[in-house]
Amino acid sequence: MTPVSHRARRVLATAVLAAVAALPAARAAEPPADDPAVQPSELLPLSTQTLLLDAVRTSAGVFAVGERGIALRRGDSGQWAQLPTPTRVTLTAVAAADGELWVAGHDGVILRSSDNGDSWTRQRVDVWSPQSTEPSQGAPILDLLFIGAEKGYAVGAFSTLLRTNDGGRTWVRLSLKGETPAAEAGVVPEPDAEPDAGDTAASFDDGAVLGAEDLELADETDPHLNAIARDPAGTLYIAGERGAMFRSRDDGSTWQRLSFPYEGSMFGIVTWDAGHVMAFGLRGNVFESTDGGDTWSRLDTGAEVTLMGGSALPGGGVVIVGNEGVILERKDGASPLERREHQNARGETPVLSGAIPDADGTLILIGDKGVDRDGHG
Repeated sequence: MTPVSHRARRVLATAVLAAVAALPAARAAEPPADDPAVQPSELLPLSTQTLLLDAVRTSAGVFAVGERGIALRRGDSGQWAQLPTPTRVTLTAVAAADGELWVAGHDGVILRSSDNGDSWTRQRVDVWSPQSTEPSQGAPILDLLFIGAEKGYAVGAFSTLLRTNDGGRTWVRLSLKGETPAAEAGVVPEPDAEPDAGDTAASFDDGAVLGAEDLELADETDPHLNAIARDPAGTLYIAGERGAMFRSRDDGSTWQRLSFPYEGSMFGIVTWDAGHVMAFGLRGNVFESTDGGDTWSRLDTGAEVTLMGGSALPGGGVVIVGNEGVILERKDGASPLERREHQNARGETPVLSGAIPDADGTLILIGDKGVDRDGHG
């Protein structure tokens, strides 16, 4: 059984990834041809009304991804169209840089498109096996970050942390805890993939902030990593479950565990200028830092529902969305968060997983009811 995505589960209002027990045995290097991870997606007539988990804007339009390998594109016409993908697993993340597009999801799947989603190359798949002894095998990728067409990062369940220096053709597993992992075993790259000599294992920096012994997550020694972001100074931030928050100032080679004032899970991060970062997650909690995560301030949201997606606006503004149709928005960094509730045309208050400002001042929304629009500017 494939582990369930933390992001997908929280969009369905549970907010916690189901733990997968590690069972003894060896992992298969390549999934069978009939495995959903490598089966092409089906074109569905109601694809715009299905569960969608992440979205991104590019020069070619807005892209959204979700369950059953669904990828959608909204072009200049304003109409959404489903794009065929080489997988039927739930897609949880989408990222874009320099005209390239990546999507990722369950079974460790990562796909790349160089033609705005018309065709895809499978760059990674790591299907879970009943004989596996590794909890991270088959772990869903929960977020993607690309810095140009070559360097990128992927984070996911069971502390999955990957880096690529060649646009995703090869991925190297990094660690938050000082281990020295070998090249990924059992992961199926493109046939011409070669080891990336520029990547080395990351280590955990236990000096400036907290050490590995301070990773107080009860029995969770490998917390799920839910989101990754980068500020203009190049600092990387990772938010995870049970208050796990990490920072790297050397492209991910070493990481510091930050002292975070909340023990619940954070599901999203946005950044503005250097050191200005915001994290949001369970029970309506939003925390902001202007010193790179050294100190945090809790913002009043007036909400107690799980917050799952958001976008930074100019000048420190932000829009954050979550369960029960909740939308939190502020125009700039000096303004308070204002709350409102979104209802769709059927009078439902959907579970919202993402919001992207549109050119006309409205918001493009995605969630468990598919694509939608909020008319407030």
